[in-house]
Amino acid sequence: MTAIYLIRHAEAEGNLYRIAQGQHESGLTGRGWRQVQALERRFAGIHIDAVYASDLYRTRATATAICRSHGLPLHRCPGLREICVGDWEGRTWGDIARATPQAMADFGSRMDRWFIPGAETPAEVLARVRETVEGIARENPGKTLALFSHGYAIRLLLANLRGISLRDTGPQSPTGDNTAVSLLEWDGERLQVAFMNDNSHLKTPEYLAGEPSPRAKRAYALEPGLWFRPLESPDAAERLSAAWGSAGETGPVPAASLNLEGLLGEEPVGLLRAAPETGRIYLAYIRPGFRRRGLGIQLIGQAVRYTRARGGETLSAALRPGGPGEAYLRDCGFAPRGEEAGRTLWQKFIGFDPTI
Repeated sequence: MTAIYLIRHAEAEGNLYRIAQGQHESGLTGRGWRQVQALERRFAGIHIDAVYASDLYRTRATATAICRSHGLPLHRCPGLREICVGDWEGRTWGDIARATPQAMADFGSRMDRWFIPGAETPAEVLARVRETVEGIARENPGKTLALFSHGYAIRLLLANLRGISLRDTGPQSPTGDNTAVSLLEWDGERLQVAFMNDNSHLKTPEYLAGEPSPRAKRAYALEPGLWFRPLESPDAAERLSAAWGSAGETGPVPAASLNLEGLLGEEPVGLLRAAPETGRIYLAYIRPGFRRRGLGIQLIGQAVRYTRARGGETLSAALRPGGPGEAYLRDCGFAPRGEEAGRTLWQKFIGFDPTI
């Protein structure tokens, strides 16, 4: 009997920033890296013969939980990739829900009829992933394997192996948590599900001790979140100035090349002013009535997107010591890195580890 641990990647930027990842590259979040550590503890006493992962960064990074601790090489396997979602890739779920609400609903609940130009169909993904997993099993008879893949792809496969149709996969087979572990068994002819979507390693005292404060709300699943547009309204300067003052700042708003307005539905709720060419964030503002709803982190997601597109690997912001924005930056993964003109300089690394 071949045992196959099928593992979803750790929390990635798209999960946190509410961006459709598909086959779009993204890194792990701080929480994601703690989930990797939790996986390493879980598998410390389990013998693994070989490790496979999709060739996307977020799965390769998650696979380090076993590769490095067990001294095993990583076999990159494009067949384990997430579904390609065509022109949805890299767009916010808020934008997608606004532009194509029926397709958005079908994506999570009616896989049998979901289709986007340029994307794979769920049926194509299921065929690809099942063929890949069975092929790996045939190549490793009697061994114990760890395979790292993605939420949607794993969801389709687990449902299929339990006899659930694409039409019914949505209501009958939910997506497992980030780093959820399923166990498949291969008898030489067919795959069976021994258990699925176990996340017990995320309930240990070691992991829970690192969970953020209740103020740092996280969004999950396909909650749409914000969509963004350039801030170009006639009163743009006035609104920027008002937000600047509301954030406790004085003097003129610094010049910057990126000015975005974040909207929840059709309601403007946030503003981002940043310089992607340097990675500097000058203003990341959420209106008071919309705070503590997991929306502010999505502004940072846009700063990451535009800065990374310019080749940048670091975001930064300068705040007065003890200012109200410090808790927000800390929740978003920034850390203090010295002083700049009497202010605390906060930084966040957004690059990819070249060793992974």
